[in-house]
Amino acid sequence: MLDLNKCYAGDNLKLIKGIDSNSIDLCLFSPPYDGIRDYKKDGWSYDLPQLGKEISRVLKDGGVCIMVIQDQTKDGRKSGTSFRTIVNWIDNTELDLWECCIYQRSGTPGAWWNKRFRVDHEYIPIFIKGRRPQYFNKEHMKVPVNPEYKKINESKSFLGGRATNGEQIKNYKDVKLKDTKCCGTVIHYKNSARESGGSKTLKKKHPATFPDKLASDFIQAFTTENMIILDPFAGSGTTLCMAKQLHRNYIGFEINIDYIENIINPRLELV
Repeated sequence: MLDLNKCYAGDNLKLIKGIDSNSIDLCLFSPPYDGIRDYKKDGWSYDLPQLGKEISRVLKDGGVCIMVIQDQTKDGRKSGTSFRTIVNWIDNTELDLWECCIYQRSGTPGAWWNKRFRVDHEYIPIFIKGRRPQYFNKEHMKVPVNPEYKKINESKSFLGGRATNGEQIKNYKDVKLKDTKCCGTVIHYKNSARESGGSKTLKKKHPATFPDKLASDFIQAFTTENMIILDPFAGSGTTLCMAKQLHRNYIGFEINIDYIENIINPRLELV
């Protein structure tokens, strides 16, 4: 078994062979996709279908894998990489799709795309090995209830929705709305570029990042202290830094040694 709390340099498909089967609690990462950045010029490559099989092997029963991904638009068409990967993993590994959330990010204020809708989201497919997560608690991800809903509720005219059989659910006029509610599957996070602080300055040296809070939220939702988290595309080290901050063990893989030496390790030292 590889040593914990370290980021290893190299090909993730080779490095993951050093992880024991059924030993990882959570895998959380954002892969490069669709050649948006040219990794092949440096002789690097990756294989998401094969990686899915290895992640399936190393996860414990009840372990969870969370991916943050989007699709490239080329010639006015979406690549479908996210959907192809999801279906491939469902069909060819022990992983099932537990849920698919949406990471809603803030776009540039006033931005206008003439030829299509502005892309202000990424997909967060959540895969599970086994019947149910070994741990799940999303209390920390609650969001405020819209004040307008509370006004309607207090006016006794707040109606329920419809059941799956089409019948109207009883109205909620006698139910007092709480101040907070479940975040749901569409979750808003500030862009990483808007984060600030010493570690965040180092993070901005990487061209493709996702928010610290996204990693922190999902780590807390699916793990407890001392569990083991794997990031096979460590990038700027966000998953590893949040794991360390939250007292989880971690293993990271990153093929670019410069990222490890100049971004990831310095960030980890600041945690």
